[in-house]
Amino acid sequence: MPGKVTNMNIDDLIAIDFHTHAEEPCCSTRDDGYNEFQAGMGEYFHTGRSYPPDMNETAGYFRERKIGCVIFPVDAERETGFRRYSNEEVARIAAENDDIMIPFASIDPAKGKMGAREARRLVREFGVRGFKFHPTMQGFYPNDRSAYGLYEAIQDEGAMALFHTGQTGVGAGMRGQMGMRLKYSNPVYLDDVAVDFPDMPIIMAHPSFPWQDEALSIASLKPNVYIDLSGWSPKYFPANLVGYANTMLKHKVLFGSDWPAISPDRWLSDFEKIAIKDDVRPLILKENARKLLNL
Repeated sequence: MPGKVTNMNIDDLIAIDFHTHAEEPCCSTRDDGYNEFQAGMGEYFHTGRSYPPDMNETAGYFRERKIGCVIFPVDAERETGFRRYSNEEVARIAAENDDIMIPFASIDPAKGKMGAREARRLVREFGVRGFKFHPTMQGFYPNDRSAYGLYEAIQDEGAMALFHTGQTGVGAGMRGQMGMRLKYSNPVYLDDVAVDFPDMPIIMAHPSFPWQDEALSIASLKPNVYIDLSGWSPKYFPANLVGYANTMLKHKVLFGSDWPAISPDRWLSDFEKIAIKDDVRPLILKENARKLLNL
């Protein structure tokens, strides 16, 4: 497993947000094709922004609140036509803010052997801890064998994989939802991945609507599978998710906001109001992530 983040004072943090997005380049020109998409996302999630913050703004926001964050781009060039945000730049800026940021990367599985090479290099040379996949945006089934070379590289390097599951606000309200197909993000496909790569931690992102039962079943039975709670206000969590989080999955559920679509301020405020046991709250907010990331 990649080494610990040396400049992060975990005991001083109130939480670790396992799901934040790096959207805006800091050191290169932005993609004009992104404009309509980002405006639509801002409207759907009521963020009040036409454009998301860059990574340095994000670091300042999280540092002020004493919340650590896992941060990543999404490589969906092939399906969306939007230029991907450089994994190297994300890792470099995260390293400059390593008191608060933990870098993940994103590689379209369609890149094949080149993608596997990139994954190994990012872990070895840039300290990347994991990789974000968005099956709906990237247009692939997670258990497609063409992705297995990339997963093998991730497992070999001691990194982890985080997968979007369930519905997505990406392209909401746009014609044809911008080509986004829900079918790819059914968490049941991750059951194969968990079996075939048992030493690769897998995080299923979001309440997996409309497949919450499938996600809970997989996380309950596969020791390498976790759930992050990002993308939804906690007040909308289904009762079965809350029940499992309080009991058999209390060590496998992670706080995630989905910043900048949902702010930690909003998420944490709503989390205070739901029926999570007092002894489980610190596990979800920080301790489970601390253990998973070996911090």
